[in-house]
Amino acid sequence: MRCLCIDYGLERTGLALSDPSGNVVFPFKTLRLADFGSRKALLDALAETIVATQVEACVVGLPLPLEGEETLICRQIRNVTRRLMRRVSLPFYFMNEALTSYQAWDDLAQSGLKAAKRRQVLDQQAAVRILQAFLAEAASHGQSFLKAARVLP
Repeated sequence: MRCLCIDYGLERTGLALSDPSGNVVFPFKTLRLADFGSRKALLDALAETIVATQVEACVVGLPLPLEGEETLICRQIRNVTRRLMRRVSLPFYFMNEALTSYQAWDDLAQSGLKAAKRRQVLDQQAAVRILQAFLAEAASHGQSFLKAARVLP
């Protein structure tokens, strides 16, 4: 299953894609809110990207806090996901993304990238980690995992 992962952020949104078989994940692009002028324009561009990539499903990173109570950013991501679901008729899934940005930063640092370049691709790399974890869980637990992760309208 070809999937697009969305690592939504207030300033930048990182995207990652899987290959058609769902075995390989690669960074795709970063959308910056500043480049669109409004959140609505960003969501429109994101919906267009989803359609253009011809994916079968979208995975949205949800930064669930370790303490358990949802934060403001969790509620914002849920709202953005509902808005995208009104624009695109595909299944959407949430995947816990706790600490993926920190891990992605470390991965990029170890690869030798300078800090400025790391910031440019950090959100894409975090999306890669989120999508890899999602696909591994789906392969391991199958339909029960997909049913639990699915975002319902």
